[in-house]
Amino acid sequence: MCRWRHVRNLFTRCGHAENLPPVEVKCSSTRCKFSPNHSSGCVPPACTRTCNQYHLYPEQYNPNIDGFCSACNRRRY
Repeated sequence: MCRWRHVRNLFTRCGHAENLPPVEVKCSSTRCKFSPNHSSGCVPPACTRTCNQYHLYPEQYNPNIDGFCSACNRRRY
């Protein structure tokens, strides 16, 4: 099923964090209404009974980046 991905970059040199905009990760299922492979002919009420109508729980990534955040980088130069 399709899901959202939330990324929060953690910068180890300054201790700040930056949230990136959420990104939708598409699946290849024909039974997910958000998938690019979902048939355009699949319409309610049949679609609501046979196809997934919601996104999965969002993936959350918090990578540690050895560097400074964008605000601290601007102040440094």
